[in-house]
Amino acid sequence: MDTEWMSKGNCRFEPPERFFPSDGVGVEIAKQICATCPVQSPCLEYALEQRIDHGVWGGTSERQRRRILKARRRSVRA
Repeated sequence: MDTEWMSKGNCRFEPPERFFPSDGVGVEIAKQICATCPVQSPCLEYALEQRIDHGVWGGTSERQRRRILKARRRSVRA
């Protein structure tokens, strides 16, 4: 998978631990950074395809990504 988009993310200006928070406040801070990111969509797709379980990717938390994957599986079955 092409990961060239990673060098264009807003996260390149932030410490990596900012996107692996231990609390809800940290998740919201990371999501705010992602909200204006020019590569939010490929970042999210990467996390979904790679089944990344931890951190904020593409502006989504682990729980949100699980829900997205579940909804996609349901729509494929329908």
